[in-house]
Amino acid sequence: MTTPPTLHELGADDRARLGLRESATFDRATIADIRRAADTGVYDIRGWGAKRALPHFDDLVFLGASMSRYPLEGYRESCGTDVVLGDRHARYPLHLDIPITIAGMSFGSLSGQAKEALGRGASEAGTSTTTGDGGMTAEERGQSKHLVYQYLPSRYGMNPDDLRRADAIEIVLGQGAKPGGGGMLLGQKINDRVAGMRTLPPGIDQRSASRHPDWTGPDDLTIKIGELREITDHEKPIFVKVGASRTYYDVKLAVHAGADVVVVDGMQGGTAATQDVFIEHVGIPTLAAVPQAVQALQELGVHREVQLVVSGGIRSGADVAKALALGADAVSIGTAALIALGDNDPARDAEYRAIGSAAGFYDDFQDGRDPSGITTQDPELASRLDPVVAGRRLANYLRVMTMEAQTIARACGKSHVTHLEPEDLVALTIEAAAMARVPLAGTSWIPGATGA
Repeated sequence: MTTPPTLHELGADDRARLGLRESATFDRATIADIRRAADTGVYDIRGWGAKRALPHFDDLVFLGASMSRYPLEGYRESCGTDVVLGDRHARYPLHLDIPITIAGMSFGSLSGQAKEALGRGASEAGTSTTTGDGGMTAEERGQSKHLVYQYLPSRYGMNPDDLRRADAIEIVLGQGAKPGGGGMLLGQKINDRVAGMRTLPPGIDQRSASRHPDWTGPDDLTIKIGELREITDHEKPIFVKVGASRTYYDVKLAVHAGADVVVVDGMQGGTAATQDVFIEHVGIPTLAAVPQAVQALQELGVHREVQLVVSGGIRSGADVAKALALGADAVSIGTAALIALGDNDPARDAEYRAIGSAAGFYDDFQDGRDPSGITTQDPELASRLDPVVAGRRLANYLRVMTMEAQTIARACGKSHVTHLEPEDLVALTIEAAAMARVPLAGTSWIPGATGA
């Protein structure tokens, strides 16, 4: 005898026939969250990033050239993609072939094989990767042509020798998925090697601090940047990374403190693990943060002198081009890079389902059970990831993104991707027009900035 379907399994037509209507406020996902909290007494943590629908780069389109502007021929006229980061004060700024960098993701959160693959892929494409929390591994330093060393509130794995071995230093004051909050690394991912690098006991849950122990304001950041310049003999660019919230003021303070590069991470930015309530309800969308950062730099007279790197939900060459058109000098990717390596691979769907998820939905990065071998410290799982093959996949993805951005730039008549500008964009929604500060398509209206 077959079991009748539950109400949740009924199709929309069946529910309508029975007069059933789902609440927009208490939908099935909300009811499940309430039941989980009532059953366990523990808040939900996960990885990935904000999953709610937010105004994003998809809400912008380019105005390609035709008569009033002339496009460039894709096969006969070049379109540059190189970018220099950190030439304000550093003796040796980063010279990258493409304006797409790899964001900080720690060893601990990721396997050693994944860190090596990120270095291989970034180096093959001519760009930089970033250490993340927990220190520098031999694998990523050995495979990364340009390696940015993250200096975080936790100070896990930090030592002056690694600062000098890095090609740039990124002081992390906030992250888009959790501005104002620290990270988590559960005990099952803290093996002997991770524990040794972080000076932690193995197998014990770790929470990173939400603020630096020796800084209580912008003046202290100025002192800290001076100390880091002295340690590295003024050779390395100093990045300052902030989670997008009070972006306008944070960018101004970072510039005044002496930053060579400012990194702004929107709320679509991913994370290895934090509270779900943090991911979905703290911070502002990347699209809203970019114009605020650009305005701050312009008012200080340092736009392009202090480079702006934007991260949080970058997925395609179109996203790259739109971020550059709004005034960024480069972008940074994290979640997209992991997918390129092989994360959430449909070929492993049965294994994802065996641990209560599914390919395309897996976000329990904190559990250390990732079948792809990427967000785990389990030796058997980690061995599934071939760093050479995964690195090649990442390099392919970076090349495709770059070619897509070039295609758009040429269509707008630009000989370099960084020549894209706000005038090349219009918005498809009022919200996106207001956030990006570009006209609503078919009008000259920028909500909140110009008359109707």
